[in-house]
Amino acid sequence: MVFEAVGVSPEEETVYGLLVTSGRATTADLVQRAGLTEPETERILTSLTSKGLATHTDATPRMFRAVPPDVALLPRLKRSADALDLARVEAARLVESYRDTMRRHDAGQLLEVITGAEALRQHLRQIQSDAQDEMLWFCKAQYVAMPSGSNAEEFQALTRGVRYRVLYEKAFFDDEGAVDNVVAGVRAGEAARAVPNLPLRLAIADRSVAVFPLVAGGPHGSPEEPTTALVRDSNLLAALIALFERYWEVAVPLHVDDAGAVSGTDGAAGPNALSPTNHKLLSLLVAGVADKAIASQMGLSRRTVQRRIQGMMEDAGATTRMQLAWQAARRGWL
Repeated sequence: MVFEAVGVSPEEETVYGLLVTSGRATTADLVQRAGLTEPETERILTSLTSKGLATHTDATPRMFRAVPPDVALLPRLKRSADALDLARVEAARLVESYRDTMRRHDAGQLLEVITGAEALRQHLRQIQSDAQDEMLWFCKAQYVAMPSGSNAEEFQALTRGVRYRVLYEKAFFDDEGAVDNVVAGVRAGEAARAVPNLPLRLAIADRSVAVFPLVAGGPHGSPEEPTTALVRDSNLLAALIALFERYWEVAVPLHVDDAGAVSGTDGAAGPNALSPTNHKLLSLLVAGVADKAIASQMGLSRRTVQRRIQGMMEDAGATTRMQLAWQAARRGWL
């Protein structure tokens, strides 16, 4: 029966249901309808009354009525749901505490060696299927386990709301089908950037697990039997996340136009990346000139100045004006 979780036994639920449908009933009525003995029925009615699920008259024979379900049951269900939520939180805390303890006492809990391309594919698919928040990727040229266009798990995860930040090295775009794969990913919601070179292949799921090669693979090693590692929460994982963020910060955002052309694949923007107007605006901004003064000098509205600055920040992958200045200097925009 469905109400055992809130302290109502199946027999009590049956009798309470009869009271709800009949409106009122005596013990004798319920004995006949429930198929119980009189002592059993009396015991159940006493229990229902003590639990606030039923009331009775003082006349003889006593007439029992059901307390309305929204009064009798819904508060119980809410208290039970709240208690279950607290229990889940506590269980999750205990699970994490247990894992932390195991990691401290057993290095095997921290790092798992994966041998072979098929095993690597299975792990990469699994961590994406399990991801709830974000996937981080380093994509080097010449695939080892997953050819371009074969990562269906990415599109499924993007549909679930998982964020993807993917870094591609320049040589990656020379692989067959690579550009089409990037276009499909970006159009599905992937945030993509490029750098001239990447130090290794890397996939990180929810900042809690990472997969990376232990020995060289791809263009400088054997792609047939790669040896990779799966590492969980540890200083090594923290270092891999920091490595990703460092490369992401200096990478060039990839843009896909309506025709499916990708810009930024060389991982470096040249000095002609800005229009003359934006170049002058950025020069004034870096010199410390206020927006209002820039607008006055250039004959633009203040809103136009701010819109152009925001557009350059998006092109540079910057979230602050200080980052924009740094990226502009790095890319030769000034």
